[in-house]
Amino acid sequence: MREHPNGSEITRLLAGVRSGDSDAFQKLLPVVYDELKILARGQLRRGRSPTLGTTALVHEAYIKLAHQSDPAWDDRAHFLAVAATAMRHLAVDHARSRNAEKRGGGRSPLTLDRIDLAAPEPEEQVLAVDAALRRLEAEDPRLARVVECRFFGGMTEAEIAEAQGVTERTVRRDWVKAKAWLHDEMAGGV
Repeated sequence: MREHPNGSEITRLLAGVRSGDSDAFQKLLPVVYDELKILARGQLRRGRSPTLGTTALVHEAYIKLAHQSDPAWDDRAHFLAVAATAMRHLAVDHARSRNAEKRGGGRSPLTLDRIDLAAPEPEEQVLAVDAALRRLEAEDPRLARVVECRFFGGMTEAEIAEAQGVTERTVRRDWVKAKAWLHDEMAGGV
């Protein structure tokens, strides 16, 4: 697999964070900012939130990561996977708060490759995927992590493979299994 141009610098800064270097985390943001914006754009494109912007999601995720008591990020891919999780949680929290006054209503069909942009209630879609993903996580955490990284984080198969310590082929197989499981799960709940 080809090394990311900033991969070694990111890994060095993450090692500094793990060793307690307080400046390392501050130096990390400019290096990973563009990649976090790409993750956030993917996240927001799926959730189609008119009130949560890319920059706000990146900054909130970064703050959430900064407040972790024991950051143990190994490398760029691992950091991005953790950032994807943070963005997922923030987007779900945002969807919950926006959906709080909109209880009920019919749910629209959802594909995991993309959310139907014509769907009237994107917050409900994000919440439905999150609920199904939590059930999948209880059954098979690795499949859930692949979905989280790909669907919520917009990561490539190569990035997911690196973060999970598996091959790209395994990620492809896991993605197919996870999509089938989630489709069955969500179809049963609609």
